[in-house]
Amino acid sequence: MSDTRTVRAARKAQVDSFSCVACGCCVPSCPRKAISIFKGMFATVDTELCVGCGKCAKACPAGFITVSEAAQ
Repeated sequence: MSDTRTVRAARKAQVDSFSCVACGCCVPSCPRKAISIFKGMFATVDTELCVGCGKCAKACPAGFITVSEAAQ
């Protein structure tokens, strides 16, 4: 009997923390409250809460948030 395991891919948001200026525009856009501002310096994404909807990426005026496939 062979053991076949499926690796699921899920969309997750990622922040370019080197470019993010913590403007906070993304925070209220997240329906799952997965985005927060870390030490007033940049946004972070809680990947456990993120469902990859992309609303935060659309809300970021500078385009520093992307949504891509992430292996689970």
